[in-house]
Amino acid sequence: MSHKPKNPTCHRSRCPGHEGSLAKSIQSGYSRASMEGTHSEDERFMREALAEGAKGLGKTSPNPPVGAIVVRGGEVIGRGWHERAGEAHAERNALAEVVRLHGATAARGATLYVTLEPCSSHGRTPPCTEAILASGVTRVVVSATDPNPAHAGAGLDLLEATGVEVTRGVLETEGRDLIRFFARHITSGRPWVIAKTAVTLDGHSTLPDGMGPWISNEAAREDVQAWRRQCDAILVGGETFRRDNPALTLRGTWAEDRPQPWRVILTSDPDLPMTHQMFNDPHRHRTLVHQGLTLTESLARLGEIGVCSVMLESGGRLLTHALTGGLVDEVILYLAPILGGDGKRLLSDDGLFARIETPEFFAIGDNLRVRGRIAKRDT
Repeated sequence: MSHKPKNPTCHRSRCPGHEGSLAKSIQSGYSRASMEGTHSEDERFMREALAEGAKGLGKTSPNPPVGAIVVRGGEVIGRGWHERAGEAHAERNALAEVVRLHGATAARGATLYVTLEPCSSHGRTPPCTEAILASGVTRVVVSATDPNPAHAGAGLDLLEATGVEVTRGVLETEGRDLIRFFARHITSGRPWVIAKTAVTLDGHSTLPDGMGPWISNEAAREDVQAWRRQCDAILVGGETFRRDNPALTLRGTWAEDRPQPWRVILTSDPDLPMTHQMFNDPHRHRTLVHQGLTLTESLARLGEIGVCSVMLESGGRLLTHALTGGLVDEVILYLAPILGGDGKRLLSDDGLFARIETPEFFAIGDNLRVRGRIAKRDT
């Protein structure tokens, strides 16, 4: 499966919550999954596969994060996840662990749980269906089918045609959420957009002079690093860039095992302060200036270079434009226990209306993180 929408070759050699919080949310579901009956066992083991897949968040782009486990006799005998684009897929890693720990024939008669439909075509790596058939696995349980229209269902149909029992759609909502960045890009060429911001309780986005630059607390700013780590690019407007001189980098352990995200400045005015750190720091080669483009055009250009996810860290004007244009897929909002500000509120358009679907609320010290998808408008 290819990471480019127009290329129908094998793609999988490639964010609910960041990888830590997603893994925790998956693992917390174990208590909800009874051992009674095949269906509940399938959900239990699929949660473990999802936890494996979550390890790849932010590391596998432009391919999706995928996890797999091998189960025999009610026991997990192998685990794997897709670690990096161009390297082995989750299924092959899980089956390789079975061989390493238990011997070459240990997977015979076993069940493979995998979060995304196994690929069946040659790309940067061989088809996973070949490895599954060679292993002797007799049942495959899948969460999400391949969102690439060129491949959807092909791998599962092939396995069924060769006598492997296939169960589809186990924890499908969670499986599709895990690959939402990839799915958006492979079907539209456009990246998934997460709008991140911090506001006071009454909606101000900046503080009065002398009160410091940060509305959110230190722990919330560390939480931002976890979400940035999932994304391929961070986009700000020219006004925010000029005023804040942001770094927009991953720091410390968050920067390990992946490149820094692209840092994109969207501006109508070519007069940018070249002394700002994004033009002079060690990651300046990861800075892009999109001058004279609309936000829609900027996102399309990023999609063309393989960017599957963008974090929008803009001011209120660009955020209002993005919401009005239906370009925001997900929102992460940090609420601080502060009233008042410098007079500027986050959203300036009184006619703007956007609803967050099934929002998640998470306390971070005295801040509250609100996260959810933007509801689709009625057509």
